[in-house]
Amino acid sequence: MKAPFYTAPLLLALSLGACQKPHTTAESSPATKDVTAQTTGLGESVAKIDARAVWQGSLDTCRDATTAADACLIDTLRASGASLTAVNVARNLSAQGKPGYISAWRSVEGVGVATLEFPFRANTNQGTWLVDAAGKTVDVDEEVLDAGVRNLPEYKAFIDRHPDASPFAPAEASGSDALPDGGVRLRYTTPLRNCHACADEGHVTIGYDFDAKRSFKGKQLVELR
Repeated sequence: MKAPFYTAPLLLALSLGACQKPHTTAESSPATKDVTAQTTGLGESVAKIDARAVWQGSLDTCRDATTAADACLIDTLRASGASLTAVNVARNLSAQGKPGYISAWRSVEGVGVATLEFPFRANTNQGTWLVDAAGKTVDVDEEVLDAGVRNLPEYKAFIDRHPDASPFAPAEASGSDALPDGGVRLRYTTPLRNCHACADEGHVTIGYDFDAKRSFKGKQLVELR
């Protein structure tokens, strides 16, 4: 039997300092315009994240390289002519122990959606950043169940029945909703299970809210079942 689900809005705090591959719409721009400082979901200052951050290439040589995988990744991006933004994103991901890069970019209801690739992981090789109008990012796989959700009676009831269940990335896009005054909510659903290969015990859907100007306003629990 499915656990009861919770649908009342609950505004949750989220730090702004942090699947199917979407179509890339990157545009070429002079490197001199690619240096606007912003904050990523990892809390690092890098060039503004937009379509110019996309890199698509082969990392086959890094799998057998004598150098560290993260260093090889960055060297490969530079050698292949990747943009400054793409290199900076890869550098900051590597600094967090998450060697990876942005492989695709698209716009959903006016919000940027960046697809992340983590080529050296055994599991969870993709991720998603939502990028607002200021270039700030929200990682939909970070803190999916924060303290606010874990303290809800509905969550406690669910975890009593499934004590070992936890979120397993990547979150999947599950639609959008119009908000008052021209805002939009993008919904992402994450499975709850005991291990990567285990059957799903449940799902949690989080809504990420943006105002009419597409500035990020916060996230809400939409459903827990």
